[in-house]
Amino acid sequence: MRHYTATHWGIYEVASEGGRPALKPFAADPSPSPIGLSMLDACTSPNRVMRPAVRKSVLRQGLGAAREQRGCEPFVEIGWDEALDLVAGALKTTIAQRGNEAVFGGSYGWASAGRFHHAQSQVHRFLNALGGYVRHTESYSLGAAHVIMGHIVAPMRELTASHTSWDVLRTHTKLFVSFGGAPWKNSQVSPGGVGRHTLAASLRAMAAAGTRFVNVSPVSDNIDTGGEVEWIATRPNTDTAFMIGIAYVLYTESLHDRAFLQSHCVGFERFAKYLEGADDGQPKTPEWAAAITGVPASRIAALARELAATRSIVTASWAMQRAHHGEQPYWMVLTLAAMLGQIGLPGGGFGVGYGALNMVGSAEPRYGGPTLSQGTNPVKPFIPCARIADMLLHPGETFRYNGGEHRYPDIDLVYWCGGNPFHHHQDINRLRRAWHKPSTIVVHEQFWTANAKMADIVLPATTTLERDDIGQSQRERFIVAMKKVIEPVGESRHDFAIFADLAARLGVHETFTENRSEREWLRKLYEDCHPAAERAGLRLPAFERFWADGLVDTEAPAQSVVMLEAFRQDPVANALKTPSGKIEIFSERLEGFGNDDCRGHPRWYEPVEWLGSAKAQRFPLHMISDQPHTKLHSQLDHSALSLANKVRGREPIMVSDTDAKARGIADGDIVRVFNDRGSCLAGARVSAAIRPGVVKLSTGAWWDPVSFAEAASLDKHGNANVLTIDVGTSALSQGCSAQTCLVQLEKFEGDAPPVTAFRPPVLERNEP
Repeated sequence: MRHYTATHWGIYEVASEGGRPALKPFAADPSPSPIGLSMLDACTSPNRVMRPAVRKSVLRQGLGAAREQRGCEPFVEIGWDEALDLVAGALKTTIAQRGNEAVFGGSYGWASAGRFHHAQSQVHRFLNALGGYVRHTESYSLGAAHVIMGHIVAPMRELTASHTSWDVLRTHTKLFVSFGGAPWKNSQVSPGGVGRHTLAASLRAMAAAGTRFVNVSPVSDNIDTGGEVEWIATRPNTDTAFMIGIAYVLYTESLHDRAFLQSHCVGFERFAKYLEGADDGQPKTPEWAAAITGVPASRIAALARELAATRSIVTASWAMQRAHHGEQPYWMVLTLAAMLGQIGLPGGGFGVGYGALNMVGSAEPRYGGPTLSQGTNPVKPFIPCARIADMLLHPGETFRYNGGEHRYPDIDLVYWCGGNPFHHHQDINRLRRAWHKPSTIVVHEQFWTANAKMADIVLPATTTLERDDIGQSQRERFIVAMKKVIEPVGESRHDFAIFADLAARLGVHETFTENRSEREWLRKLYEDCHPAAERAGLRLPAFERFWADGLVDTEAPAQSVVMLEAFRQDPVANALKTPSGKIEIFSERLEGFGNDDCRGHPRWYEPVEWLGSAKAQRFPLHMISDQPHTKLHSQLDHSALSLANKVRGREPIMVSDTDAKARGIADGDIVRVFNDRGSCLAGARVSAAIRPGVVKLSTGAWWDPVSFAEAASLDKHGNANVLTIDVGTSALSQGCSAQTCLVQLEKFEGDAPPVTAFRPPVLERNEP
């Protein structure tokens, strides 16, 4: 029998080489991701958290001691019983004295592909068993989109799973216009695992069938069709203005579909007045858009006519909405597609995620897979995901979100399990200040990341390779029996085992475990998803057969998808879940929310900082921070694949020939990237594939300040989020605005400080 495991970036076969396990690409995957191949070595690296560890001041003086020393002082390794007693005591005291509203349950969804040992589900289930916790909504990836799209067309989760499939695009699409590309590197992943990577072959098949591609983006390397792609190099954060310029031409030249706008949409007349300039006296002509975007007016106008002349689809990457006013480009993509009248037609309409996940565009059957219930959370206070620093720094202050007014809770204990806030949060130096506020920070970690170094108590957790689990993802044909590959490293334990022991100490063991073992839970989760699979026309084998075989191939026939096809055919019988049941180009609900930064129809709002702002005089380069191709966020940054991509040990930064020459920078130089929020060192990659005035520093480098004790200390490793801005996209969604970021660049002179990101802190043993 073959042995398999699953990760977010793919299924891997487990082989034996010289008596040791080795990971090999999955034979059925036409384009396997290389990321997981170096996972085994990374899991046994010297920076593993081997034993429970407590910050020295906390062990000597008690919880809450010397909070400003987080990240600076040694840790003391202690036994599991002592560590669990300490954590249980902190939870019990905090809840007794300040209530469950003082506990924040931190996690992020990419922790594990396994559906049982999914850190977010485990920590939330545990905290709910204790009476609840302060939660977060949405995600850093899609904070703006999740809120806006539900108001104007359909929930983002529904759209993501129902994009028009690649086979339909190949057959029908004549013009594919992407704002932000459709990058292969991002599509390496899907939550729960990828069976067959399809993006690369799908784009090539479309090109071979005659589809023409236009990429509107500051970089040209974020879409690869194997053929010609027209690159329109636009300024970052100006895509909304570009699309409004297109809309003006469609409207004034009567190229818009009046019948579709009348039958399937509401509010176009209000938007048309905006195009004419009725609101502000400024018609939104291609010339107006050209001044903002840096793209010739003639090309904007011509693209409008090209879109109207053929079967076309307009798409936007997820990065578009991770910017100040990030709701607007998604609203405009929908509006453009509605004006063209091709929504619900094969090969036409819009896309908001091609290239973001492997599942987007998949024709595989869709059904709900194994899922661990998180229980019920009775605690009402919450925060939008990207507002954690605001919550910690400003307890009691009000914030607006999705039409309501809410108040930040006063958090005294942070429990983090899965994810690394010192990677994915913006303005890390600000987060560092916020991290001094809670009395207690507990972290489950596998490696000595900055998240672990900034904690009070660190509990060593197993990796995917050290436990049994089930891998499954929507729109993927395989279910994987993720059998343990290696024994737990050091004294690490499964999150489930850790929480079960804590639950026993706190009197909620039965509530948390339901008296089931790990294997019993795996069986239950697998069997619970059988009805959903049967409704999708799939029959799954019994658990014993599944576990023995190691893999289920549903072998279901492809089910071609046309997004919103049923709605187009009958907008009454298949009404949308919007207030009107139609596509809302003008939204009475959103207008009624009264947010000046997100009114009732899409419009151009000037970002808080961009290349057209006064701040660009001091920081004349717009930095984009995309997903790296050698890791998922910061996972496996210490792997061989990730390390091989670095420049003299630092994360690479792409810079144009023009900007490099103006600063005396050569390819391979160490450079300092800085603004008024922070600074970091990176390795220059000089390229013609990026617009002058723009630099690209991918996320994922583990934060590595010269000093954890100093405010705004130089990051030695190239962590983009020491530079990004920590403001919400708008009062509507409060999403992440990472792509709105101005910086300056200079060659670093002298000896660069060594990278220490992968070194554990000073560790002492607790002597009796």
